[in-house]
Amino acid sequence: MTATKLMKVALLGNPNSGKSTLFNQLTGLRQKVGNFPGVTVEKKSGKFVLQDLEIELIDFPGAYSLYPTSKDERVVVESLCNPEDENYPDAVIYVADATNLEKQLLFFHQLRDLGFPIVLVLSMLDIAMRDGLDVNIGLLEKELGVRIIAINGRSGEQTDALKKLFYQELYQANAPSTPRLAYQFSQVENAVAQQIQEIFPKINHYHALLLAHHYKWLSRLTTEQKNKIEAINQQHGFVDLKFQIRETMQRFDRFAPILPKILKISGGERSSNTEWLDRFLTHRLWGVVFFFLIMLLTFQAIYTWASYPMDWIEWVFAWSSNQLKLLLPDAWFADLLTEGILAGLGGVLVFIPQIAILFFLISILEEVGYMARAVFLFDRLMQRFGLNGRSIVALISGGACAIPAIMSTRTIANPKERLITILVTPLISCSARIPVYTVLIGFVVPAITVGGIFNAQGLVFMGLYVLGILSALISALVFKYVLKTEGYSFLMLELPEYRMPVFKNVLLTVWEKVKSFILEAGKVIMLISIVLWFLASYGPPRQMEQARAEALSLAAAENMDDDATQDLVAARQIETSFAGYLGKFIEPVIQPLGFDWKIGIALITSFAAREVFVGTMATIYSIGSSDDEYSIRDRMAKERNPITGEPIYTLGTSLALLLFYVFAMQCMSTLAVVRKETGTWKWPAIQFFYMTAMAYISALLAYQFLG
Repeated sequence: MTATKLMKVALLGNPNSGKSTLFNQLTGLRQKVGNFPGVTVEKKSGKFVLQDLEIELIDFPGAYSLYPTSKDERVVVESLCNPEDENYPDAVIYVADATNLEKQLLFFHQLRDLGFPIVLVLSMLDIAMRDGLDVNIGLLEKELGVRIIAINGRSGEQTDALKKLFYQELYQANAPSTPRLAYQFSQVENAVAQQIQEIFPKINHYHALLLAHHYKWLSRLTTEQKNKIEAINQQHGFVDLKFQIRETMQRFDRFAPILPKILKISGGERSSNTEWLDRFLTHRLWGVVFFFLIMLLTFQAIYTWASYPMDWIEWVFAWSSNQLKLLLPDAWFADLLTEGILAGLGGVLVFIPQIAILFFLISILEEVGYMARAVFLFDRLMQRFGLNGRSIVALISGGACAIPAIMSTRTIANPKERLITILVTPLISCSARIPVYTVLIGFVVPAITVGGIFNAQGLVFMGLYVLGILSALISALVFKYVLKTEGYSFLMLELPEYRMPVFKNVLLTVWEKVKSFILEAGKVIMLISIVLWFLASYGPPRQMEQARAEALSLAAAENMDDDATQDLVAARQIETSFAGYLGKFIEPVIQPLGFDWKIGIALITSFAAREVFVGTMATIYSIGSSDDEYSIRDRMAKERNPITGEPIYTLGTSLALLLFYVFAMQCMSTLAVVRKETGTWKWPAIQFFYMTAMAYISALLAYQFLG
C-alpha cells in the first residue's frame, strides 16, 4: 500500500544505549546525513514505510536529560522545546539499556511529561540475561504506563514487532496516555509555569517550566519574550539550578523504589569479563602498549590488504583510457575525458580500498567498546597539554576527517580548551592525506620487510600519523600558555561493556564514509580535473605554437621516435600553458623546498582538498603522454629535471613534500567549519598561517639536509 501520511519520529536515549544500532536496523541504507539547522552538529535521518504511513526517523544525539551539559545535548533540547522546529517529532521511540536502567529512566520521564506519544525499547537484554539480570517487562509496563518491547539489535529480532507496536500505539491511538510518576511541581514552579503559559498558550505545564530554565540560550525566543520570562523568574524567586536539582532528585526518588521489583539478579552476582579486560586495557603501561600495537596493525593492514584491489582499480582505469582513445575521434572532448576526467578520478578512487579498511577497523574498535577506553587512557596526558579528556575524541576522529572531529568538540564545556582542540585537530593526519602518503612513501622507503613481519612502508605510514599527533600535542602546549587557559574541565565518560561488534553497523558506517568520500571528493576532483585539463592543454596561442615548433625541431635533430617526440612536445607545451605560467609564478617561493612548477600547481589545487594532489599530478602527467598503461606512481618516478636529467622525486624532495602535507592546512572545508564553530575569521586565519609556517620550515629543512 502506498504511504499517504508522513510522521516524524524522534529516536532518543542516553549515549551508548543502542540507539544507532536500532536506527540502522529500521532504516538500513535509506539514510541521509546533514546538520541540524543553524549548527554543525550531525543529524542522521532515514525513512521506512508502515502500511499507509511513511515514517521519517530522526536519530538525535545521545542525551542524559533535558538539562544539557554539552552543545550536542542543547540541540536535543532546542528541538524538543520548540513545536515550530523542523525536527519537532510527532512521537518518540526511546531506547534504554537494560543493563543500566536506573540512569536511563530520567530522560524518559522528562519526555513523558512533555506529552510525547512514546514507546520504550529495551536494548542489550541479551547482555543483561548473560550477566544474570532478569527484567520483568510486564511489571515495568504497568509501573511506567507505556508499552515496552525488547529488541536484539545484533540480529534484528523483534524489529518488525516494534514497527507493528509503533503503528498501533502511536499512530492509530495518536494520543499519549496520562504519564505515570509525573513530576510534582513546587508552589514556585507552578506559579512560574502558569505565567509562562499565558505567554505561550499552546505549550503544556512542564514545557513552560523548561522555558523558565533555558530561556537565556533558546534561539527561538525573541528578546522581548526572554525579558518577560526573566521578570517572571525574579518575581517568584525562581533559581534555575536549585530547582533543577530538586526535579532531578524527585524523579530518581519516585522511580528508583520500583526498580528492585522489576530487576532481579539470578544465579548470584552478575559476572562480566569487562572488569577483567579493563585491568589490562586501561593499565597505564600495558594499555598504552596495546593501543600502539592496535594502531600498528591497523596501518599494516591498510598497506597489505589494499594492494590487490588498488592494482585492479589502476588496471581498470588504464584499460578504460586506452579503449576510449581507440574508439573516440582525435578531438578535444576525447582528451578531456581520458586525460582530464578519467586521470583525475582514477588517481583518487584507487585509494578507496585503503580508506574503506581504515574505517572498517576503526568502526570495529568503536563497536566493541575499545575507543572509550582509549579516551580514558589518555585523559591525564591531555590535561598536561592544556586539553580536555574529551579532546582525544576529536583527535582520534581527526584520523578520519577533521570536519566531524572539530564538530565533536561541542562536548567540551571549557571554551578555551575547546578552542585549543579546534586549532590543533587538523594536524592529525586525516583520510584525505592517505593518497598523498601512499604515493610519496614509495619514493622515500623501499618496499621491504622489517623483522620478517612488518612492511617498512607501513611503518613509515604510521610514523607520519605519530608525527601529526606529536605536533598537535606540542602546538596545544604552546596555545595553553599563549591563550592562558583558565581552569580545566573534568572527564565524565561512560565505559560501555565490551561487546561483539554488529557487523551490519560496521559495514553501514564504511559504506556511509566511502560514499561520502566519493561524492564529496568526486565533485571537487571532477571540477578541478576539468579546469586543470584546460589550463594544462591551452595557453597563449603564439607561445604554444612556438614551443611545439621548437620541440619538433629538437626531436628531428635528436632523431627521436614518435613516442619520444610526442612526450617532448607535451612537456614543452605544458610549460607554456596557463597552468605552466601559474606554477612558474610560485616556483621561486617553493624552489628552496625542492619543488618544481608542476608540484606548485598541485599545491595550489590541493588547497580545495588535500586528496586533489594526486588527481592533479595524474592530470598533469597524463597530458599528451603515450605511457597510459603506467600508474600515477610510475609516471612520477619517470619525471626528470630538464636541466640536470636527475629524477624530480628524490629522497629529499619526496620527504619534503611528505612533511609539507603532514603539517599544511590544505582543506578549505575545514577552515569553513572552524569559522562556523568559532564565529570569527580570526582563528581560521591564525590556524592557516601557523600550520603553513610549520609545513614550509619542516620541508625546507628536510630538502636542504637530504636534497
